[in-house]
Amino acid sequence: MNEFEWRQQMRKLREPVAPRRDLWDAIDAALDDRAGDTAAAPPKRHVSPRPWLLAAALAGAFLLAGSIGWHLSRDAHVAPNNAPALASTPWKPTDPRLSGAAIELDAARVELQQAMQQSPNSPSLQRLLARTEQQQTQLRHLAQEAG
Repeated sequence: MNEFEWRQQMRKLREPVAPRRDLWDAIDAALDDRAGDTAAAPPKRHVSPRPWLLAAALAGAFLLAGSIGWHLSRDAHVAPNNAPALASTPWKPTDPRLSGAAIELDAARVELQQAMQQSPNSPSLQRLLARTEQQQTQLRHLAQEAG
């Protein structure tokens, strides 16, 4: 098959195709059967959810909201002074593979400390500073392991 024949077949696919049999007769019959079944059956009554199920759902939602609030308030009370003392001093590793990361982390720590002076009660800044100092500590441990 060459490209010309392939394109002809593709053009034929765009043409409408009539179904082999009329589908409306089957749809009408199915609808009539269903209408006859509902007329003979008694009307369904509305079943309300059980009250204990609603109470359990509300209790779960309140428990979830309370635990999220507790975790957020716990993170907000973490002071940046709780970080290890190693992370507060500038450090220059002897391994050249780690020195670039040490410089970047130290610069980030200094910038975060300056931002903390402008907004000392910001929980997001406190979390970022704690995370940066934790990364510095991990980098120091890597340097010690590398020897």
